[in-house]
Amino acid sequence: MNSHPSSRPATVARALTPASSLSLTAALGEQFTALYALVQRSGHVFGSTLGPLFEQGRSHPLPRFVYFGPETSDASVRLAFLAGFDHRDLRGTLSLLHFVEGLALKPDVGQRLNLTVFPIVDLLGLAGFARDTRLAQENWTRTEVPELRLLEQDARANGYHGYVRLETTTEDIVVAQLRSSPHVEHPTPAVEFVTSEDFEPFAVRWESEVGEATAGPLSVAADLSFQPFELTLRLPTAWTPELHREAAASILKKFITRYRAFIAYGQHL
Repeated sequence: MNSHPSSRPATVARALTPASSLSLTAALGEQFTALYALVQRSGHVFGSTLGPLFEQGRSHPLPRFVYFGPETSDASVRLAFLAGFDHRDLRGTLSLLHFVEGLALKPDVGQRLNLTVFPIVDLLGLAGFARDTRLAQENWTRTEVPELRLLEQDARANGYHGYVRLETTTEDIVVAQLRSSPHVEHPTPAVEFVTSEDFEPFAVRWESEVGEATAGPLSVAADLSFQPFELTLRLPTAWTPELHREAAASILKKFITRYRAFIAYGQHL
């Protein structure tokens, strides 16, 4: 396994260096500002927000980026990407920012796909408001967490076909968990839409589970006309921020490329 970070130049979603004099929040704000400036010049990626949330007299809009690939239509597959369920670990957030940057610079990768990216879910935690709730384990239909209530409303309004979550693990390999509703019927059951090849050169351990979800976005699935899947990617906490960022971007790019082929195959059966 290649454990060395890429030698490519630092980009918009570059990882923070210990020598930085900025606080983590201010530095992350700088990353968002730079990315918003980039997507303003893009014809396929758009920066927007959900909300805002209001806490102690202040408004907090939940960041969101929306990507419309070439040849996208109202019938296109819609996928949602989420990270930052715990503001104390922002590697997934920085990785999704890097992923969005790649979509803006090379928009053909997601042809015919509609992708929505939520890079920081624990927005109020990042803003300094204390909470004792583990957002990644919350049931979206019964939660009192303001950010998740917004995401539940968005899920019902948009009817995503699938969700991809970025998290971390204390294991030394990537852990991939694929969940689907017990009612889901894939159009091409003999064709896999994600495989171990999408993770190369990184080792991966697979987990798969089918059943009624009690947490996360699939807790909304029973109320939707289309039953989505959820792919959770957990990258090792021991990895450097640079390696985490580059690995996540590579895996996500390969995933959406394969998923495009999966959908195209099903449409031609």
